[in-house]
Amino acid sequence: MIAIIDYGAGNLRSVGKAFEYMGFNARITGDIKLLKEASHIVLPGVGAFADAVRVLKNSGMSDAIKKEIKKGKPFLGICLGMQLLFGRSFENGGHKGLGLIPGTVAPIAGEGLKVPHMGWNSLHECKSALLGGMDGGYVYFVHSFAAKGVPDKYTAATADYSGRFPAAVNKDNIYGLQFHPEKSDETGLLILRRFGGLK
Repeated sequence: MIAIIDYGAGNLRSVGKAFEYMGFNARITGDIKLLKEASHIVLPGVGAFADAVRVLKNSGMSDAIKKEIKKGKPFLGICLGMQLLFGRSFENGGHKGLGLIPGTVAPIAGEGLKVPHMGWNSLHECKSALLGGMDGGYVYFVHSFAAKGVPDKYTAATADYSGRFPAAVNKDNIYGLQFHPEKSDETGLLILRRFGGLK
């Protein structure tokens, strides 16, 4: 069973429907007990970093996530869920994240480009079990903040918008996608299918 964590952030239903479309048993839940029963865990989300961190911490979900990751369960953070993997975000000041992957989250500079970065963009330097062979593939982004200072060994793909930034990360059984695979047509579905097939 794939547990999709419900912590009050948006975009949960579309992620769940994408997994169900491919035949996976996916459940949206805020129940820590279900995280323990799940084989895979997904942390999606659209919203404010500080609010998300507060809810995860106050609910006990932060500690539960870390415990299940230590057991080796495949874990996927999507959009805000990926940003939460890092040590700190500078959205609306400064807020601590889960600290699972080295790096910080900072505003996209823009430099004459529209922010948020919204729309289709291509992936580069793809690697990891989820993204291998996908160089040049297009996926859908909606974000105003991006990861900074992520070591190359944990950067699973990059994209260009006001400079190159990590579009995906991977450290052991932890995966993160800045883009929305559930909105990225066949490329996105293939990524989710690969995640659901991880052991």
